[in-house]
Amino acid sequence: HVQLVESGGGSAQVGGSLRLPCVASGGGVYYSNTGCMAWFRQQPGKEREAVAAIRYYGTPTYSPSLQARFTISKGEGASKNSIYLHMTSLNPDDTATYYCAAAPGGSCSLEASNFPYWGQGTQVTVS
Repeated sequence: HVQLVESGGGSAQVGGSLRLPCVASGGGVYYSNTGCMAWFRQQPGKEREAVAAIRYYGTPTYSPSLQARFTISKGEGASKNSIYLHMTSLNPDDTATYYCAAAPGGSCSLEASNFPYWGQGTQVTVS
């Protein structure tokens, strides 16, 4: 059973940066040839939206509106079951709960329905 644990959330100042790790356990869902992991976020009062996705052996995909400021990356070696989201130039609109998601195969596009596994989320507040 795959479990995803996000961390790194908290308060940030406008213009600041945060780095969110997500650690997967319970299976090699990510670092297989077909695995995919992603970040989504849900702003207050809004629907969940995609941020970025990455295959272990592939290039990342980003939401066009966030690509300039957000970077998804993968862990290496002992951290190969992890992904990270580096957020820069934060603004109050980035206030949201950030969720990590994983899929053992299939599409790695930015559709929530592609991902059967989800973390509990980590809250980011920018002020």
